[in-house]
Amino acid sequence: MTTTFGTSDIITAPPRLHVRSRFVDDVDPGPGFPFQSGLPTTVEQTLELLPTSGFSCWVRDTSGLIGFGRTLRIRARGPERFTQLSAAWKAITAEASVEDEVELLGSGLMCFTTVAYSGESSVDSIIHVPEFVLGRRGGRVWLTSISTDPTPPTPPVLQAEPLRRVASARSADGDLDPAKWAELVAEVSGMLTPIDTSAEVDAFSDDPTLRKIVLARDEVVTTDDDIDVRSVLGALNRSYPSCWTFDVAGLIGSTPELLIGVENGRVTSRVLAGTYRVEQDPMEEMPAARKLLSAHKDSTEHAFAIASLQRSLGSIAEDVSVDERPHLLPLANVIHSASDAQANLPTGSALNALDVAAAVHPTAAVGGYPQASAVAHVDSLEPLDRGRYSGPVGWMDGRGNGQFGIALRCGQLEDRNRIRLYAGAGIMPDSDPTAEVAETDAKLAPMRRALGLD
Repeated sequence: MTTTFGTSDIITAPPRLHVRSRFVDDVDPGPGFPFQSGLPTTVEQTLELLPTSGFSCWVRDTSGLIGFGRTLRIRARGPERFTQLSAAWKAITAEASVEDEVELLGSGLMCFTTVAYSGESSVDSIIHVPEFVLGRRGGRVWLTSISTDPTPPTPPVLQAEPLRRVASARSADGDLDPAKWAELVAEVSGMLTPIDTSAEVDAFSDDPTLRKIVLARDEVVTTDDDIDVRSVLGALNRSYPSCWTFDVAGLIGSTPELLIGVENGRVTSRVLAGTYRVEQDPMEEMPAARKLLSAHKDSTEHAFAIASLQRSLGSIAEDVSVDERPHLLPLANVIHSASDAQANLPTGSALNALDVAAAVHPTAAVGGYPQASAVAHVDSLEPLDRGRYSGPVGWMDGRGNGQFGIALRCGQLEDRNRIRLYAGAGIMPDSDPTAEVAETDAKLAPMRRALGLD
């Protein structure tokens, strides 16, 4: 059964969902075993078993969650989108009947979620509750069914269909071509005030002076045939196994940045700011990256990101700690400056993972610094609607746990053969427009390659 709700409907009359999670990797998994020829052992084998469209996933390397079918879809839009979606989810979880023999992170009642970057966006933010979820964690594999019917539905027998590599892809400029976007970068850079490099960035300062604004650009890729999303996800997962590869409501990508993770009240986050473009081999280029990322523009940009996270996370959590010094995170195409953060939710807190994501979004890495004035300028300066790009994307369960990445290195399907790609860069007073275009090209490269370009 498929049901779509507006948030006002779902809060006042949530359906009663019946949830069952059970292991399917036992010696004798019993009836309802969804695999025709045994458990898949690789990500590619798993992807081949999925429908060519209409599924959701959140996968890192060989672990993660894949949903197919639809039991519920909840939509919200506007400045209160986080609050409305969270309230709807809490109402649903309060009514749900759950039988969970697995009791691992992501088992039991769960949903996939993608939230628009801006409250001004014309794109819906979505909670998607699949009918079935395949989970893999710690070497175990399980199946969850979620239904409005008390009788557990019988899962379909998944049969392999070979992945179809994307062919005939071609790209076109989005709302601004690179040259015009570079002009916008120069204009914005001139609006910003340099920071005193002898002073530390104050996470709790109320100084509204603009220091950093993040600008995004887009491009459109079209193909002659339907895009096989499974093939795109497989290519991303192979190339970036340390990133979180996702597909939620047609938003497809692989992000290196975990906005927040919540597990039994413990909050984790990873901050990225500052980018070195890899020319050939990321490991061989680490010394050059270290030199560049310790330079003024990139080190200050990272300090803004850390200060932004400390302030926002500290508003809802306790014992907030952030790495004293950033480390380098090498990926196939770029090297980032990264810092990890930890915190604890107060004992007895009713906050779920989406509430925590709402508190820290948008970070300085996707909006700017200071947060409020930078975000207002982004909405007025950018000639595009980012939609769900750079918003939170991930999953949460009925216990308040979940993981939300920042939707980076991604694209939004607009039709079966059309996808809009996005990338952004943090603009500082000393930003070089040509270098910022090159940085966004490097960030577009993962999706381009997965689509058969570059």
